[in-house]
Amino acid sequence: MPEPRSRKDAARNREAVLEAADTLFARCESPEDVTMADVAAAAGVGKGTLFRAFGDRAGLLRALYEARLEPIREAIEAGPPPLGPATPPQDRVPALLDAVLCFKLDNRRLALALEEDGTSSPYRAEHYERWHSLLRAVLEQILGPADSDFTAHALLAATRADLVEHLAGGDRTAREGMRAQLAHFVGRVLACGAPQGSSIEG
Repeated sequence: MPEPRSRKDAARNREAVLEAADTLFARCESPEDVTMADVAAAAGVGKGTLFRAFGDRAGLLRALYEARLEPIREAIEAGPPPLGPATPPQDRVPALLDAVLCFKLDNRRLALALEEDGTSSPYRAEHYERWHSLLRAVLEQILGPADSDFTAHALLAATRADLVEHLAGGDRTAREGMRAQLAHFVGRVLACGAPQGSSIEG
């Protein structure tokens, strides 16, 4: 049977809103410059439609973030190395963190807006908990369970959106320079925490 018109309209409106928000955040100088009214106007929908679909500004940010993140999630869950599950853990940890860094460099304004939204602790955000859980599980294969939880937090701290914005925007650190520095840092952390006799190189 054909899909009800209301459901088709809702899906179409949702896509229009995400596309409009994507465009506005890419152009803005500051995440705070983009309001729900701006997004509704750009998408050609009423503010009521926006709030019904996403709840509030934080909900819209999360939906847009998740839509952009989907290709990386698919690569992590079922893709080949270096992100996929068959990757040796000592190779997968730096690859995962590099993916986080590159994603935030490519989505600086959105990531900053989401992490600075202020509605709750960033460490309670669903996307953060997923990254932390994944890293912790992979780190356990290298460091053991005792140190993996804190180490996952510490490594993710090096990819926080405010730090990425400071380095890329304020200090104008080159993308490849940031990636190299992060890889070196991750290598040192893993080498220091690995059991004696491990073949991990720093």
